[in-house]
Amino acid sequence: MSTVGFLLLLLCLSLSPDCLLSMSEAEALLAFKKSMSNAESLDSWKPNSDPCKDKWEGVFCDEEGKGVVIRLHLTKMSLSGTIDVNTITQIKNLKTLSLSNNTFEGALPPFNMLKGLRALYVSSNKFSGEIPGDYFADSILRRIWLSDNEFSELDMSGNQLEGQIPASMERFGADAFKDNSGLCGKPVSKECVNGKKTGGNVKVTIAIMIGIVVIMALLLLLSALIKSKNNQHEEEFDVLNKESAEDVVEVRVHGNAKTGGGSTRSQNGGGGGGSVGGGSSRKSSTNDSSSHKKGEHGSKKAGSQQGKNAGMGDLIVINDEKGSFGLADLMKASAEVLGNGALGSAYKAVMSNGVSVVVKRIRDMNQLGKDEFDAEIRRIGKFRHKNILTPLAYHYRKEEKLVVSEYVPKGSLLYVLHGDRGISHAELNWPTRLKIIKGIASGLQYLYAELSDYELPHGNLKSSNIFLGSNYEPILSDYGFFRMVTTTQAAQGMFAYKSPESVESQQVSSKGDVYCLGIVILEVLTGKFPSQYLNTGKGGTNVVQWVRSAIEEKKEAEFLDPEIASTTDALEAMTRLLRLGASCTETETNKRPSMEDAIKRIEEIQA
Repeated sequence: MSTVGFLLLLLCLSLSPDCLLSMSEAEALLAFKKSMSNAESLDSWKPNSDPCKDKWEGVFCDEEGKGVVIRLHLTKMSLSGTIDVNTITQIKNLKTLSLSNNTFEGALPPFNMLKGLRALYVSSNKFSGEIPGDYFADSILRRIWLSDNEFSELDMSGNQLEGQIPASMERFGADAFKDNSGLCGKPVSKECVNGKKTGGNVKVTIAIMIGIVVIMALLLLLSALIKSKNNQHEEEFDVLNKESAEDVVEVRVHGNAKTGGGSTRSQNGGGGGGSVGGGSSRKSSTNDSSSHKKGEHGSKKAGSQQGKNAGMGDLIVINDEKGSFGLADLMKASAEVLGNGALGSAYKAVMSNGVSVVVKRIRDMNQLGKDEFDAEIRRIGKFRHKNILTPLAYHYRKEEKLVVSEYVPKGSLLYVLHGDRGISHAELNWPTRLKIIKGIASGLQYLYAELSDYELPHGNLKSSNIFLGSNYEPILSDYGFFRMVTTTQAAQGMFAYKSPESVESQQVSSKGDVYCLGIVILEVLTGKFPSQYLNTGKGGTNVVQWVRSAIEEKKEAEFLDPEIASTTDALEAMTRLLRLGASCTETETNKRPSMEDAIKRIEEIQA
C-alpha cells in the first residue's frame, strides 16, 4: 500500500467506520499499529507486504495455506497508547489476542467487539476503572487474563464458579463470591477438599471485574459459553503447550549436511531448538521460519538409502509414500522446534519439494543394537491404517536416533481440546468427539493385532500423541517404542508407566494401555486437562478422582463438558462412555476391562 493510500485509509477511518468493510487484513493491521505508541517493535509491519508470507512480528496465520491471520501475540513489546479495536474487527478469523506485559492505560478497550475471539490476554498493563457487567455478554471467549492491572472492585457473585478462592482475593469478602456453590475457601467459610470439586464445569457470567491484583485460580470467568479451566498461571499453560508439541517456537536451519548450523529465536523472547540433524546451534534474531527454502530436492543417490546396510550417516527410508529423501534434504529445509518431551525433541521440517515432516530426535535409545533396531523400525514402517501414523524414515547413531513421520497440520488432540487452534464449538460437538474416541479404538485394535507379541503395543497413549486429520480422524503416534528404549527411559517418558501398578510395583502389562485409553476418554468427555500428564502433579484436574466422585453422586451429566452436555438426547451414551473411562482407570488392574473388551464397548456406543 502506497503512502497516499495509507493516508486515505486513515482519512477513511476518521470519517466513517463503514469504510472498513473493504479493508484487507494487512491494511487493518497497519491501522491498528498506527493507533498505538512506541510501536518500533512492529517495524516488520510494512505497507506493500503480506502479514503471513512476510512473517510480520507477532502475527500468526493458519497452517492450511489460506493466508489468514488467526493470532496476534504482541507481548513484552513496550507498546502503549490507544488500542483501536475497531480496526482489527476486519480480521474475521482472529482467535487469540495477547497484549500482556505492555504499558497500556485507561479503561479496558472494547475487545468484546471481536466476536470470534477465543482467548484474550491483557495482564500486566495499567488498565483501570470498571468493566461493565454486560461486557462479555455475547462473547465466546474461553480464556482471559486480566491480572496485574489497576481495576478498582470485584464482583463474581451469581455465577457457577468452582475451586478454591486464592489468598490474594480473600480481601474482597464473602459478598464478592456469593451464589457460587462450587467455591470454597476462607471468604465463603467452606472448607476445600483436595482433589474433589463440588460444582460442575458450566457456563459463567462475569458481573464486574475490577481491582484484580492477581487472578490465578479463578481463570476464564466469562459469559455464555465460557468455562472455568483449571490452569493456575499463564506459565502453566506454557507447560501444556510444550507437552502438546504444538506451540511453535520458530527456528530456521541453515547450512548443509556437514555443518548442520542453525539459528533460533523464541517468539516469547527465548532461544531454543537447534539443527534437525544434531549439528550446532546459535541464537539470533531470525524470525522467518516457515517459508519454503528454494533448491533442488536431493536425489536418491544423495539422499535416502534403502538398503539395510546403508551408511549410518544418512536416512533410511522405510515408507516411501512421501517419496525418497535424505538427511541433506532435511538439513536444507526450513524448520521449527515443536517441543521437548521426555523421550526427546520434535521438529517440523518443510523440504524443498513441499513435503512437511516431523523429526523426532531421541537420545540414548540403545536398548537394541543396530540390526535389531532396524528390524523393529522396519516392521512398524509397514503399518497401513487410517488411524496410525507410520514412520517414513530413520537415522541411526549410537548417541541419538531420528524418526521421521508425516506432519499433521491440525495438530494434537490435546491442543485442539485445550489450546487455541480456532476450533469452533459446533465442530467439537458430541458426534465429533465420539468419532475421535472410536478412531482411537480402531487404531489400538490394529496395533494390538500387529504387535501382539508386545507387552505394551502402544505404551505412550495420551492426547499429545494423538493427531487429528482434516476431518477429525484421529491418528496415533509414538507407539511401538517399548522394546527400543531402556527401562529407565520408559519409566521417565512413556505414559503407560504412570499407571498405578507401574508407579507402585513396577508392573507393566497391556492394562497400562487400557489405563491410558481411560484417561483420554475422560479428557475428551469432560474437557479437562488431566493432572496425570504433568510430572510435577501440579496443575490440571485429577480426572480419575473427579469423575469417580461424579459417578458416586450420580451426577455424571454435570461433569461433562458443557459444550456437549447440551446434546440432551445423547446424555445416556455420554454417561456410558464416561463410566467406561472410569472403569479403564481403576487402580486395581483386574477391575479394568481388557483392551479387546474396552474397544468392543466403545464400538457399541452410537452418536
